Amino acid sequence: MSFDDPNDSLPACAEIVFKADPDRFRALMATPLSIREKLLPLYAFNAEVARAPWVTGEAMIAEMRLQWWHDALGEIIEGKPVRRHEVTTPLAALLTRADAQQLQTMIEARRWDIYFDGFSSDAALWQHLNDTSTPLLATALRQAGEVALADSEPLALGAQAFGLAGWFLAVPTLKAAGRAPLPDESVTALKALAKSGLNKLQALRSAKPSNQAKQVLLSGWKAAPVLALAAKHPEGILNGSLGQSAAMSRLRLARMAMLKQL
Repeated sequence: MSFDDPNDSLPACAEIVFKADPDRFRALMATPLSIREKLLPLYAFNAEVARAPWVTGEAMIAEMRLQWWHDALGEIIEGKPVRRHEVTTPLAALLTRADAQQLQTMIEARRWDIYFDGFSSDAALWQHLNDTSTPLLATALRQAGEVALADSEPLALGAQAFGLAGWFLAVPTLKAAGRAPLPDESVTALKALAKSGLNKLQALRSAKPSNQAKQVLLSGWKAAPVLALAAKHPEGILNGSLGQSAAMSRLRLARMAMLKQL
């Protein structure tokens, strides 16, 4: 593979996202090519960072993997030559220094996945979801030219809602791995958490994103049904019964993309 032309790395980025984050890949394939080309390296970066803590049982090695990505962003921030890699090369051609600084926050938050600490409160969980979700979504919107929405409070709230939906779907896996993903597993607490997520999602909808922004926001296409089901049947968060059938999921994504819904 040649690293001279960032576009040469796009097929590799697409393969990374396809394998590691199939839901986001499906959403991305429903967007125009002009947006897709910009977001593929960003989402491949997210996939690599998200899985870095899980590819080894050694905490120090996991820390080193995350630090490698942190340092790569540091090279972009400092205007230095960026290490050649199928993801970093096209990413460096897209990101501003401010983008890279914001994405470093996401890497720092991912250190939670290495260890077995729980969350002391809902506020701590929301902070984690904010730090792992908002930088990615905000950067994606800026790549699509939606700067005002990217820097807005409704966007941050919506990103947290997207993050919570994904978190709920991951709870059984996280618990099986020995993590403590929820500060309170009572039915009352879980229902309240899901309803809070729905309120945050409504805040994003109330901001009336443009059709262009909605193309990017397709990445959160599962959030509304997952959060609604969690609010109605919170026990599903723990037993892993929040997901829709594959057929229903495909229909929902197609409808959202066609009607430009959120």
